Amino acid sequence: MGCGCSVCLSTNPRNKRLRASAIVGLPEGNLLIDTTPDLRTQFLREGLGVAHAVVYTHEHADHLFGLDDLRLFAYYIDGPVPLYAEPNVERRIRHSYDYAFSNGPQTHSGAVPRLEIRTIGLEPFDVLGSLVHPVRLLHGPKYQVLGFRIGNIAYCTDTNFIPEESYHVLAGVEILILDALRREPHATHFHLDGALEAIARIAPARALLTHISHDLEYEQTNRVLPAGVELAYDGQRLPLKLT
Repeated sequence: MGCGCSVCLSTNPRNKRLRASAIVGLPEGNLLIDTTPDLRTQFLREGLGVAHAVVYTHEHADHLFGLDDLRLFAYYIDGPVPLYAEPNVERRIRHSYDYAFSNGPQTHSGAVPRLEIRTIGLEPFDVLGSLVHPVRLLHGPKYQVLGFRIGNIAYCTDTNFIPEESYHVLAGVEILILDALRREPHATHFHLDGALEAIARIAPARALLTHISHDLEYEQTNRVLPAGVELAYDGQRLPLKLT
């Protein structure tokens, strides 16, 4: 907002970026990764229908504060929406959306989101007929967040450091989606060169860079990226293979 640079004013739709999120089509429904403040716009734009469950990378506002829009999904799935989150994320949800967990009287059905929080850690867990592997990441020197590996794809946003043990979880992944905010180093996000170093070590067949700022113009950046690496774009679809 308020920027008049060539990327922000670009007519190329692949330079139009909403908050980072992803949705995974699994055997028993759609698993949403994070509830961004752009959730409603993203669902309507892409014709996604319903999220049957949500898994959270972390509690920051740009990844959490579209949660209230989940209230409609409980109607379609005929029950509370399952939220898979680490304990610190659960605490933020219960604090910020306390009205969804109140036992007080409601004016009508659907007045508040119907939610069921399920605590996760670093152990793989089953969701909607598939196994999800959490990946520990650092978002800055001290703040721990999660990425997720599902089948042949790993989604690792909001990080600038991958712990050694997490490289083992990512070993052999075919498609890696990784944070790359800008060209210059950043306190909590991979910059372009840092992301490329991590990609070279993980060696996926294909890598896509996400959570990107207006510092990275889509066409110009892709022309100089190594083979097999590209900027992701809003609405992009990838082939998921479950094992």
